[in-house]
Amino acid sequence: MTDAPSSKPAPAKVDGAAAMIEAAGLSKFYGPFAAVRNVSFSVARGEVVAFLGPNGAGKSTTMRLLTGYLAPSEGVARIAGHNMATDRLAGAAVLGYLPENGPLYPDMTPRGLLRFFAHARGLAAARARDRIDQVVELCALGSVIGKPIGKLSRGYRQRVGMAQVLLHEPEVLILDEPTAGLDPNQIHEVRETIRHLGRNKTILLSTHILQEVEAMADRVIFIDEGRLVFDGSIKELTAGRPLDQRFRELTGAGAA
Repeated sequence: MTDAPSSKPAPAKVDGAAAMIEAAGLSKFYGPFAAVRNVSFSVARGEVVAFLGPNGAGKSTTMRLLTGYLAPSEGVARIAGHNMATDRLAGAAVLGYLPENGPLYPDMTPRGLLRFFAHARGLAAARARDRIDQVVELCALGSVIGKPIGKLSRGYRQRVGMAQVLLHEPEVLILDEPTAGLDPNQIHEVRETIRHLGRNKTILLSTHILQEVEAMADRVIFIDEGRLVFDGSIKELTAGRPLDQRFRELTGAGAA
């Protein structure tokens, strides 16, 4: 299933708003094993959506398919209307992707890393300086801006990764476990940053920390064993029951 590339794609609509993230029948097979099977959903402009599921459910694989890092076996992934198999560069221009344990250069400083990525993305010198100053402030990196990344705490490294993702002012953010391994203070800081960003960006946020869902998301998409099993509001998901109970029910553990 393929789309012809278009210079001016027309994103689909979700309740009248432009769909900035679209999964249309996405599947990924490794031989007989299906990591993701026929997953379809859309995320509208301005939504913050939590992407839930147990370990091994296919969350990270789906995110890599959406960003174009993996090619789907079946289906289409679109970012802002751009088919990420045939028009990836245009889609990447409006996308910021933070993978779990994203690679950073440990010998570089945060400022050096941001300068490197600004140059790689083709930002003009004046705009690069302005954007570096802005993301350093937003991600609270001023106190460590000249220290080697390899010497920073995990919380600060995560902030550096977030700053790099935001550098080119993307409209769409795909964040894979952005608070994994952080302490409670660091988690709070990352949550506040995501809340701030969610005012004017489209965010798909993978997590297995249920408190984050209620704290940050407008909507929940849940997959289990590579299949979509729920897509709706947190209120619809819980239906008056604790979120951890619904998690167990959706993964089959609630019957045990």
